[in-house]
Order: sequence, then structure tokens, then C-alpha cells
Amino acid sequence: MTVAVFFGCAFIAFGPAFALFLFTIAKDPLRVLILITGAFFWLLSLLLSSLVWFIAVKASNPDDATLRRSLLIFGVFFSVLLQELFRFGYYRLLRKANEGLAAISEDESSAISVRQMAYVAGLGFGIMSGAFSMINILSDSLGPGTVGIFGDSQYYFITSALMTLALTLLHTFWGVVFFDGCEKSRWWVIALVVCLHLLVAGLAACQFEFFSVYTHSDALVALAYDVFSAALQSSKSSRPDQLAGALAVMQDPDMVGLGGMPSIEPRLAAVIVSPD
Repeated sequence: MTVAVFFGCAFIAFGPAFALFLFTIAKDPLRVLILITGAFFWLLSLLLSSLVWFIAVKASNPDDATLRRSLLIFGVFFSVLLQELFRFGYYRLLRKANEGLAAISEDESSAISVRQMAYVAGLGFGIMSGAFSMINILSDSLGPGTVGIFGDSQYYFITSALMTLALTLLHTFWGVVFFDGCEKSRWWVIALVVCLHLLVAGLAACQFEFFSVYTHSDALVALAYDVFSAALQSSKSSRPDQLAGALAVMQDPDMVGLGGMPSIEPRLAAVIVSPD
């Protein structure tokens, strides 16, 4: 049973990311290099945020529970801001490298487009983020022991896998939208990505019951798809008001889990951006 849980949760968490890598990245060495470098940049942001967290914890009073909770909240949001800062730094690095590759090529054309770089870099961020979120949980799923035998939720592993899947896809979408905002100097798009990342981090930091966490996984993927679609439409029509429709879902109390979520599909119909 533990082996089945391990492989099932691993395939749920990393199956889509592995499929994207296999069919869209693995055959191109340049894309593989960009993916690995993107994962390394995420690791650098984790290292710095961990260092700041370690110093803050050591300098604080270990007996003050309120202060410890405040430090936890600070650490979560500081880590998010640092990740987005490294995403911007990675964009600048890729932009310079792309210009250099175009300059030395025979036809003076780039070997990879900015949107392709954004997608690959975002997937690299997402895979590494998901790996650090899920690797210890997968290790525990191999046993010994049975989840829920003492009355706890039996859905801990499946919920963690769904959350990892959602965050991996979100990082991919955020990478595309973020790079597009940087490329076209649309700073409100960059701010939108940062705010959404902070929102997701705030939701993940809360201690929800299983049903709320499960519906959050679906909601986050749906929200990421809607924002991604709206950003693409906005980049074609130069109308930022299209994003307002996709983001209006965040103001719905049901969508953020304040009392449950009856269904995802009706809200998807309400926020998907029309092609015209």
C-alpha cells in the first residue's frame, strides 16, 4: 500500500511537469540548459531566504509564540519576494544571452524566442519548487506506518501532491506572464504576478481542512489558467482591462474557500476570457 501511495502521489505531483519536459524540452539542449539554470536560480533564492530565516530565528526569543508566528509569516512573504527578484534577474540574464547568441549566429536570428525562454524558465522554477515541497513527504509515504490510523486525515499525501502540482503549473504560468511584462515594460503585469504569488503563499500558509485545501488546488490551477489566457489576450490587444475579468474571481468568497466551494466549473465559465 505504501508503495502504491508513493508512486501515485509522485505521478500526480510531477507527471504533468515530466510530460511537458519530455515532449517540449528534452529534445532541445538549449532548452534543457535554460531549465536547469532556472532551477538553480530558484535554489539560490531558497538559500538566501533560508539564511535570513536562520538569522531571524536565532536572534529572536524562542519562548515568544507570537513573535515566532510573525517570523514565519515574514519568512514566507520574504521568500516569495526573493523568488520574484531572482526571476527578474534570470530574465535579464537570458535576455543578454539571447542577444549574444543572435549576434554570433549566421542569420543574426535568435535560436529561441522570449516566450519559449519564459515557459522553460518557469517550468524550471516550478519543478524545483515542487521537488522541495514534496520530496520529504514522498519519503514518508513509503512507511512504516499508516496515515489516518489515529483519526487524522487519510488524504494528507494526495492533498500534498495536488498542491505541488498546482504550484508547479503556477510557476510555469507566472514565468510566461512575468517575462512578457518585462519584455513589453508592463510593470503592472509584473506586480500582478508578485501579488498572485503572495496570495498563493498566504493561502498555503493557512492551516485548512482537507476539503478546503483540495478545492484550493483546483482553484489555483484554474486561476493560473485564466490569468495566463487573459495576459496573452491583453498582449495581443493591448487592453489590460481583460485581466480584470480573470482576477474578479479572487473577490468571490467561495473561490477563496471561506465556507467551501460548491463547484469549480460555473466560476470557470464566468472568468474565461473571450477570444474577441
